[in-house]
Amino acid sequence: MLVTKNIAPGESVYGEKRISVEGGEEGTKIEYRVWNPFRSKLAAGVLGGLDDVFIRPGAKVLYLGAASGTSVSHVADIVGPEGVVYAVEFSPRSGRDLINMAKKRTNVIPIVEDARLPNKYRMLLSLVDVIFADVAQPDQARIVIHNAQSFLKDQGHVIISIKASCVDSTIPPDVVYANEVQTLKKNQFKPLEQVTLEPYERGHAMVTARYQRHETAN
Repeated sequence: MLVTKNIAPGESVYGEKRISVEGGEEGTKIEYRVWNPFRSKLAAGVLGGLDDVFIRPGAKVLYLGAASGTSVSHVADIVGPEGVVYAVEFSPRSGRDLINMAKKRTNVIPIVEDARLPNKYRMLLSLVDVIFADVAQPDQARIVIHNAQSFLKDQGHVIISIKASCVDSTIPPDVVYANEVQTLKKNQFKPLEQVTLEPYERGHAMVTARYQRHETAN
């Protein structure tokens, strides 16, 4: 079971189970939220065997494809009050849910914009430590690269959830993943890990890479 420490105790985001345990200051309880891998690509990647997703307490994270904020809320739990999650979502409907979630998690900055156009939200961001992307678009690698060029610090990391059929449904998923990794390598990224997301998601892989802004990756 995967859980995150709830930074808004007493609040569920999507009906997830909450667990309280003793151990807080002055005898108070600590509340954890169960992180469902069938509802979150990032949770699926963690349970699928990724050694590191680089999201730490105090980190600044740019989350592309935030949807209604289900996974974003868990990332907010992880980075805690000293961190921040810039959550970008294109759909106004999902964006409304995202904004409502952020009212209770003040370390989330909801941005209802197109991730293809990072200049539109440039004024809202500082440099980030990590970019997580789940945008399910044919040009996803390009979207990540453009956002990294604008916002990702040197030696920062990206985590990309690749849905093979969204990139190219005419070739095998393994070939899609390999092509996306090659695109990253040509744009100053050093690939680190790759796992598939089965049994939680079919035809998906998750790739992590380090951004080498000032050098050509091998």
